[in-house]
Amino acid sequence: MSAEFSFAPDIERFTALPDPVRARIAKAKLVVLDVDGVLTDGGVYYGPDGGVTKRFNVQDGLGIEVARQSGLLRFAVITGMDKPAVAARLHDLHIDDYFPGLTDKRESCEIVRKRHGFTNEEVAFIGDDWIDIPVMTHVGVPLAVGNAQPETKAAAVYVTQAHGGNGAVREAIRLILHCKGQLEHVFAAWMKRNNT
Repeated sequence: MSAEFSFAPDIERFTALPDPVRARIAKAKLVVLDVDGVLTDGGVYYGPDGGVTKRFNVQDGLGIEVARQSGLLRFAVITGMDKPAVAARLHDLHIDDYFPGLTDKRESCEIVRKRHGFTNEEVAFIGDDWIDIPVMTHVGVPLAVGNAQPETKAAAVYVTQAHGGNGAVREAIRLILHCKGQLEHVFAAWMKRNNT
């Protein structure tokens, strides 16, 4: 392990996970994300005209982009709200599997899983609230953000230290890539592509 990675606090946490948990996480190929409270901080910002804006974390975005470009992970988004700000952000991130305005996330997760030929064990879902628990209990790699509801955390095999909208997605991506033994390789490939 290189010096950049050997002292990273998250790597120490990932390495401390039991072997069966790390093996389970390593199977993930499709990462399904909630929006409010996972990709965002859960806040809803209303403008004077009643329009809704959302705050996204750029580190989460870069993590999604790098993992997607590596070919190791595919991403999908399922959310209960249908807002133009979300569609715009997902367009920027090249996430085509987007299911807005749905409360039955398990059904949508099944659609995208089957569309791409993944097994349940190859699907990770990152959630934060009760509405996410039914799909979390159905996938192979249920993950929760650090500020998720207690019951949601209980359904997860790993809870990020980072909160939703504040690096939780990036931490989950690092976790999956680490468990696959690919985090350093993905980092080195990104650095090489960007001439650094």
